[in-house]
Amino acid sequence: EVQLVESGGGSVQAGGSLRLSCTASGLTFDDYSMGWFRQAPGKQPEGVSCISWSGGTRYYADAVKGRFTISQDNAKNTVYLQMNSLKPEDTAVYHCAATAELKSRGCIRLDFGYWGQGTQVTVSS
Repeated sequence: EVQLVESGGGSVQAGGSLRLSCTASGLTFDDYSMGWFRQAPGKQPEGVSCISWSGGTRYYADAVKGRFTISQDNAKNTVYLQMNSLKPEDTAVYHCAATAELKSRGCIRLDFGYWGQGTQVTVSS
């Protein structure tokens, strides 16, 4: 059984930082590309950032470019999302996801087959 478990969410003030982690089990991590998605109340889900299995390709949503960094540690089966200069509009539930094929069109939810339960990020002004 594939499991993706997120951690690291919480509440911070605007301008603060958080690092999200997602640890995968039940799959060969080296064979999968990973992504972070978020959904705020009343809004459509959004692809935040994705990283290819090799780490050589990374995508970022325009809203987070320059502030968020995705990385992975294949030895730990873990993908990270470092979030700096957080803004209230970053408030959402953040989910990690895995796909066997990261396509050139970027972080598209339909391309990801495995999902974590999510972790809440709340940024206050």
